[in-house]
Amino acid sequence: MFDSPFRPGWWIKNRHMQTIWGAVFRSLPRLPQMRRMRLELNDGDFIDVDIHERAGAESVLILHGLEGSIDSHYMRGIVSTLAKSGKQVAVMHFRGCSGESNRLLSSYHSGISDDLQLVIELLTDRKISVDYLVGFSLGGNVLLKWLGENHQKHSVRAAAAVSVPMLLNECANAIDQGFSKVYSGRLLKTLKEKTRQKKQVFNGAVSLDMNEIKKLNSFWEFDHKVTAPLHGFNGASDYYSKASSRQFLKSISIPTLIIHAKDDPFMNEKVIPEADELSSSVQFELSANGGHVGFVSGRWPWRAEYYLERRISTFIDDYAKS
Repeated sequence: MFDSPFRPGWWIKNRHMQTIWGAVFRSLPRLPQMRRMRLELNDGDFIDVDIHERAGAESVLILHGLEGSIDSHYMRGIVSTLAKSGKQVAVMHFRGCSGESNRLLSSYHSGISDDLQLVIELLTDRKISVDYLVGFSLGGNVLLKWLGENHQKHSVRAAAAVSVPMLLNECANAIDQGFSKVYSGRLLKTLKEKTRQKKQVFNGAVSLDMNEIKKLNSFWEFDHKVTAPLHGFNGASDYYSKASSRQFLKSISIPTLIIHAKDDPFMNEKVIPEADELSSSVQFELSANGGHVGFVSGRWPWRAEYYLERRISTFIDDYAKS
């Protein structure tokens, strides 16, 4: 565990500005040429993967955050940066996040590491190796959980995770406080709309009526009444306990970089692990500032710099050269 060299620009020290800058003010980089692959699953569902193919290059598989996609600002930034560095880059969309509803009643959640395993296996069947993993927020939680569950059972060389909700119960508390309610409100709006769509398709399988779905105004309520029952958990507490990634950090066996900001408005400092909870393979980079998947610096707003893209690309290159 070490202090991050990241320092925010003088004009963007506020944690909420750090969090929203990329989505609201950044001129997003153009994506490289990508091809969409639909991976058909044995349960009748599918997962879409977008890939920038580069013959003979090492591959990076990237996982987005809650309700994200390849078009999320942080995803476009890291995909563009890694492609320019010569990597083959693939983006795994969680079920229902690629612009089309998935086929099953269930979809995805913060601990759905089985789907990451399936994607890696299906890509391998198509002669596409996964040499490196990168995950943001919810995707980072899934990544870390998968690494801890599958230590020494894969060929991934290194991984990086950013702004990870390592204790989901604490994150559900924190995001329902103060200005952070703006984030929870926006995320819950899309989640509730997806739930209403599932209600129309599967009818009786979703026990809540439309008015009850509308009244779910916190993550505790939504996860207790929707996420947990649809994915086999016994309520929100059971889901948070089993899906949180912090308990898996000790079992990670490959070089893994975790980048985290103390001022992340999606969570509180209680999620930060103690040094003795980390395996010797984990580097925990802790910054006082950065917000949630922010880490914006630079001398002027019109010349903003995006630390995460440079840091993750350099971290991967260090292992690619070894």
